[in-house]
Amino acid sequence: MRIAIVDDMPIAVEALRRIILTVPNYEIAWIAHNGEEAVAKCAQDTPDLILMNLIMPVMDGIEATRRIMSNSPCAILIVTSSLETHSGKVFEAMGYGALDAINTPSFGAKNAQGGSELLTKLSRIAQLVGKSKPNPKAKIPQLKSTVPPLLAIGSSTGGPQALAAILSLLPENFNAAVAIVQHVDAEFAPGLAEWLNNQSKLPVSLATANAHLEVGKVVIAATNDHLILQPNLRLKYTQEPRDYPYHPSVDRFFHSVAEHWVGKGVGVLLTGMGKDGAKGLLALRGAGWHTIAQDRASCVVYGMPKAAIELDAAVEVLPLEAIAKSCVKHLPH
Repeated sequence: MRIAIVDDMPIAVEALRRIILTVPNYEIAWIAHNGEEAVAKCAQDTPDLILMNLIMPVMDGIEATRRIMSNSPCAILIVTSSLETHSGKVFEAMGYGALDAINTPSFGAKNAQGGSELLTKLSRIAQLVGKSKPNPKAKIPQLKSTVPPLLAIGSSTGGPQALAAILSLLPENFNAAVAIVQHVDAEFAPGLAEWLNNQSKLPVSLATANAHLEVGKVVIAATNDHLILQPNLRLKYTQEPRDYPYHPSVDRFFHSVAEHWVGKGVGVLLTGMGKDGAKGLLALRGAGWHTIAQDRASCVVYGMPKAAIELDAAVEVLPLEAIAKSCVKHLPH
């Protein structure tokens, strides 16, 4: 996998370079010291992945991410110091297409926690962009319904803004439970839940293990493990399968819901890179759910919805602004 580094701090560049080169099939595509330089270099030589700092002179990582995803799109991982301090800027960058974010590792930390966390993310992204072999498992169960309705949503690149747009349009008296799996690191999940809560008429919180999904409440996957629904309709986090490039996995959640949720439901797959959620959406459709994929024009990245459409997993393909209305229409009032 060819990886570019964009950072104005030489010590951070060196730390990232050392960590990347510990993996035999990773190479440094190029190094840029500000966002403007990165945009120019990416247009000439688009790498598989860019490690993008947020705060830089000349042009910051947010604007660089916006321009790169518009002109020469590729996977972008935000690598910055003080994630909590910069959470608002991280969500803005994710809105333009950044995949995820991580703290900048310490210099020479290839065996330290910062280095190992970065290598884990790089491995997952390598699978996502097709630079290593994933080992997905799929099964498509068939079930019927009578318990309260559920709206299940999966999203990735560009997802926070798409989720905010949908939640802001759901009414206060929405008569369904809502569960969301967004590809985001556990460190960012609390901030994302709080941010979405400010955009939504319905309360938004992190999904907790062993909890029931409740009508009129929104929960979002909270850890780097997979969120699943158990046969007793309580939530659970699991590390299996460990080899998925997506953590938490939309497919894993959708499949568990299709298998165990016996109420009516609507499944929605939003913007995102890769194919996570496509087979799970097909499972939901097979279980009698109304399924929706976001259309190409309103997606930041048209990977996940496109994969679902190619599988004929979506009953409807809708622009972002029409999805909430369809969810209300197809769930009981």
